[in-house]
Amino acid sequence: MANLAYSYMLWLSILVCACNVHVMAQRVGGGSTKFYDFKVQTKRVTKLCNTKDIMVVNGKFPGPVIYAQEGDRIIVKVINETPYNTTIHWHGIRQRLSCWFDGPSYITQCPIQAGLSFTYNFTLEKHKGTFFWHAHVSWLRATVYGALVVYPKSGVPYPFKYPYHEHIILLGEYWLQDVVKLEDATLASGGSPPPADAYTINGQPGPNYNCSQHDVYKLDVVPGKTYLLRLIHAGINMENFFAIANHKLTIVEVDAEYTKPFTTGRVMLGPGQTMNVLVTTDQPIGRYSMAMGPYMSARGVSFQNISSIAYFQYLGAMPNSLFLPAKLPSFNDNLAVKSVMDGLRSLNSGNVPKVIDANLFVTIGLNVQKCHSKTPKQNCQGLNNGVMAASMNNISFVKPKISLLEAYYKNISGSFTEDFPGVPVKFYDFVNGAPNSIPNNTQTLTGTRAKVLEYGTRVQLILQDTGTVSTENHPIHFHGYNFHVVGYGSGNYDLKTASFNLEDPPYMNTIGVPVGGWAAIRFVADNPGVWFMHCHLDIHQSWGLGTAIIVKNGKGELETLPPPPPGLPRC
Repeated sequence: MANLAYSYMLWLSILVCACNVHVMAQRVGGGSTKFYDFKVQTKRVTKLCNTKDIMVVNGKFPGPVIYAQEGDRIIVKVINETPYNTTIHWHGIRQRLSCWFDGPSYITQCPIQAGLSFTYNFTLEKHKGTFFWHAHVSWLRATVYGALVVYPKSGVPYPFKYPYHEHIILLGEYWLQDVVKLEDATLASGGSPPPADAYTINGQPGPNYNCSQHDVYKLDVVPGKTYLLRLIHAGINMENFFAIANHKLTIVEVDAEYTKPFTTGRVMLGPGQTMNVLVTTDQPIGRYSMAMGPYMSARGVSFQNISSIAYFQYLGAMPNSLFLPAKLPSFNDNLAVKSVMDGLRSLNSGNVPKVIDANLFVTIGLNVQKCHSKTPKQNCQGLNNGVMAASMNNISFVKPKISLLEAYYKNISGSFTEDFPGVPVKFYDFVNGAPNSIPNNTQTLTGTRAKVLEYGTRVQLILQDTGTVSTENHPIHFHGYNFHVVGYGSGNYDLKTASFNLEDPPYMNTIGVPVGGWAAIRFVADNPGVWFMHCHLDIHQSWGLGTAIIVKNGKGELETLPPPPPGLPRC
């Protein structure tokens, strides 16, 4: 009966979603069309003993959930009622032939300016699982985000025992400062940003923070049942561990792709990563804690070391009993991260490119630029009185003044060049080598450089962490594509010793490149457009840790990017 009731409620939630769905119209070829209005607004909230205005969608923090089924079309009119520019990115949605609606500012569109609107229109082709949407301009993602849950087609079951219930768990960060002004001030200073004032679970910081005894997310559970938790990391500048006291987590999906079940006591998610886990309530009736704590792999970086706590409470637990604390790894436990990655295997093996047409090698990491300011005390607060930067193949990406996609499509010169190098200019000991002592100028280049791929190119890309400033785990997100993570390891990538899995590698859209190590990914360039590849730590993105991948049109209508939609925002 519980499953029947749940199935009915699930069907009802899809049919009548509480996030402004206007119409569900059947269309030819299966699936339905859902219409949404997203009003980006300011909302006054009180948290951590402080009242401030934050940016939200439809008055909600976190924002409304979009529920859909595989094959549905989603049409969202985004109305900007704030004083800031905004866009919405549909994270993990591959946007097959709909690159114009991907959402990263100045890459596929100009931002939606204050008082204006833009309508996103895309189809969930071959998508099912846990996704999310978020602002993709400045650091507005701090509060402008929400879940996007795509269920399998009718009659298609999960590849695991049907859960008793499902819950969305959104991990985030919260600042007392205005995040737009915070980014501007950080870049102007040339130094690093302050740590977040709190971590949040579903928007709530939990009892470890000031004035937050009652600002706690609570999840009531029935003993003896199995729950599906849809974990989403929407944070800005921090990777985090997550655990539930005395309970095991069985991973069954990562980045909206099924995995072979893997059971662990804790998981780590970087910003941009999603993960579905099964949790069975097989412990004594009681009150347990869910905890979100820091994973900081870089050296010498200040971070918030107070965990966010939510409650996982059994029905029938004594109301005054204490919550059993969850045990999280140490903040720098790299082995805890590696052990989970080691256990991830794709459920649906196959389609891994065995023959490679293009081998790319991209170094990633932080840099220091020489101070050229006349007021160095204000503007050169980076290491050794320099200015902090970040790069891929030693090039800090500079966003153009117009949409890169529009410049490419309309052949507008002067906005970018097509000379992003496929390999570093120099090879050396990237992890441990020069410079061993950080200078005040690591000679980073700057520019809006893109890498161009022919349609259908089978690509292997090696992402190599560097120790120029500090080795660090970098969550690298690739728009428009999922990719097979065929290998990863510590130290410098070495073709002679690297071990690859070409049978059942995890299929992801955001990969945590190991601290002081490398990751190898493979994909087929079969989605024409301009796609952003960047670190999902926003400070690193602001410093330039990204590049654009241009995939040319193929042959015929099904391999050709359509023209820009009407109403595309202007810069």
